[in-house]
Amino acid sequence: MSTELIHVGFDHFLALNRVIAIAAPGSAPIKRMVQQAKQERRSIDLTSGRRTKAVVRLSDGEVALISITPETFAGRANSIHAAAN
Repeated sequence: MSTELIHVGFDHFLALNRVIAIAAPGSAPIKRMVQQAKQERRSIDLTSGRRTKAVVRLSDGEVALISITPETFAGRANSIHAAAN
C-alpha cells in the first residue's frame, strides 16, 4: 500500500492513510482534545504561526493543527482519490 501525502500548507504534508477525522477547532470537545494532546505532547503544529483552521485526528492518537479549512482539506483529499482511480 502506498502512502498518499496531502498538502496542508506552508510546505507541510500529512499521510492521508493516517487521517481518522478532521474538524473545525471551535467546539468545546475539539478544544479539550487539542489541549489534552498538547499536554501529552501528542500535537503537531503545522500552521507556521498562522491561525488554526482545522484539527486533524491521526490513527496513532496524535493531533495535527493545520491552517487550511476542513472543506479545503476534504477537497484536496477527494482530488487525490479521483486521480488515483
